[in-house]
Amino acid sequence: MTPLFKRLAHRSALFAAAGLLAGAAQAAYPERAVTLVVTYPPGGTVDVVARLIGPKLAAELGQPVVIENRGGAGGMIGGAVVAKAKPDGYTLMLDASNHAQNPALHSKMQFDTLSAFAPVSLLLRVPNVLVVTPSYEVKSVGDLIKLGQPDAKEPVYFASAGPGSAQHLAGELFNLLAKTQLQHVAYKGGGPAMIDVMSGQVPVMFASMGSAWQHVKNGKLRAVAVGGLERSKTAPELPTIAESGVPGYETYEWNAVFAPAGTPPAIVEQVSQALAKVLKDPTIAEQLAGIGAEPIGSTPAELDTFRRAEIEKWQRVVKEAGLKLD
Repeated sequence: MTPLFKRLAHRSALFAAAGLLAGAAQAAYPERAVTLVVTYPPGGTVDVVARLIGPKLAAELGQPVVIENRGGAGGMIGGAVVAKAKPDGYTLMLDASNHAQNPALHSKMQFDTLSAFAPVSLLLRVPNVLVVTPSYEVKSVGDLIKLGQPDAKEPVYFASAGPGSAQHLAGELFNLLAKTQLQHVAYKGGGPAMIDVMSGQVPVMFASMGSAWQHVKNGKLRAVAVGGLERSKTAPELPTIAESGVPGYETYEWNAVFAPAGTPPAIVEQVSQALAKVLKDPTIAEQLAGIGAEPIGSTPAELDTFRRAEIEKWQRVVKEAGLKLD
């Protein structure tokens, strides 16, 4: 072999070895614990979901999954933490519907939602449910539309967890599509809002089925209709708002996992596939059904398409309703 061929052969061997080492390094992920930043406080639905899937995800990845709550500002505090994290797959984010609603509501954010995060998986969705005080005269969506007309003698109030919350926007979407003028009453959290609806202080709420359904079952709230385009498996007897006279109405509270932008696609895909396996676990599916959740487990591309559509939808609603939080 000539000296030139020897040098070329040596170089090829080096390149091959480097490729094998790179492949081994990539295949080794994860080599240590993975942190799952939950953008809401402990005890809420998002936190419950994280603690349900965390142990199963750890088993799939072969490393511990540490749940870290960074709640506040409708998910933006936790989002800022993850947006600045090293994009190596060891920091992930479990976020909710406000991920797509905040860009429409806030002109000043610490990050750009679309460019700061790599989509991993849409985990689940929970349909909103229109609930009322049990003694309230509204028995159907049609009843609410009649009472909520702009020229009505008495205003109809609906409660929410706060300005810009998922429940608030669900009510504003109803106003736009049903041409009603329900009046918003903001609370400092979903819990206090629901307590006042149960007691009759405020008669209406577009609540998450996950938080409201137990109160419906024990008679403290009456469910009128669900916000999904299809009837819920949790309550198939309930009509949808869309089929009850408000075509096109669709609201869900959803949970999804994201990674910092720049996370290697192979790692994103590995985590996405692991989450899909977790959501197919019969025990997890049963537990999620208990809070009215519909497991999904999407691909990264499917989540990207979904979140872009959601951002566009809520920008339109916020603009037409004249809402702004800053």
